[in-house]
Amino acid sequence: MPKLQLGVLVSGNGTNLQAILDAIAAGRLNAEVRLVISNKPGVKALERAERARVQHLCVSHREFPDRESFDQRLVGELRAAGCEWIALAGFMRLLTHGFLSAFPDRIINVHPALLPAFPGVNAQKQALDYGVKVAGCTIHLVDEGTDTGPIIAQKSVPVLETDDEASLSQRIHEVEYELYVDALIRIAEGGLSVVETPSGRKRLVLGGAV
Repeated sequence: MPKLQLGVLVSGNGTNLQAILDAIAAGRLNAEVRLVISNKPGVKALERAERARVQHLCVSHREFPDRESFDQRLVGELRAAGCEWIALAGFMRLLTHGFLSAFPDRIINVHPALLPAFPGVNAQKQALDYGVKVAGCTIHLVDEGTDTGPIIAQKSVPVLETDDEASLSQRIHEVEYELYVDALIRIAEGGLSVVETPSGRKRLVLGGAV
């Protein structure tokens, strides 16, 4: 089976990127990271890519007059590198229609909540403010909404009485890494199909299982 050809977009520390790189190096994930792009210079994620001898570059959004032109530059770089799937790994930018249409149903993201609960920013704070007893993370396809794309995988973590935003975030991050890699493994092994339900919503058929 051919390798999954990945482009990874980052903005910071790159811990999810590292989990992907480690899984590839260990032979668990049949994939190749063709290109890592950061919109911020000097971040640790770029150091991680360099240590792994993966092609990487910084494309600062501040150098572009609008989101559309920035995204078109990203699309050009990713296509030139041979990327077929795009993994958002702490990429702190909303994607435009132009980017989404360049990789339809091939962009995945991780969100630190059990979607559809608590989309958007500060998901852990939202969960604590609401008083839930269970939180978690979601791997999903990216669509034009805010964290509204079809769900690939989820994993829950308990919310402890002693939790604050930092401690809950840390426990969620610890399960994110494995969940992200597992989702990519399933995609690499069996592919992913998106079907439309009678109501017009999208539903995933992943790895040959409905």
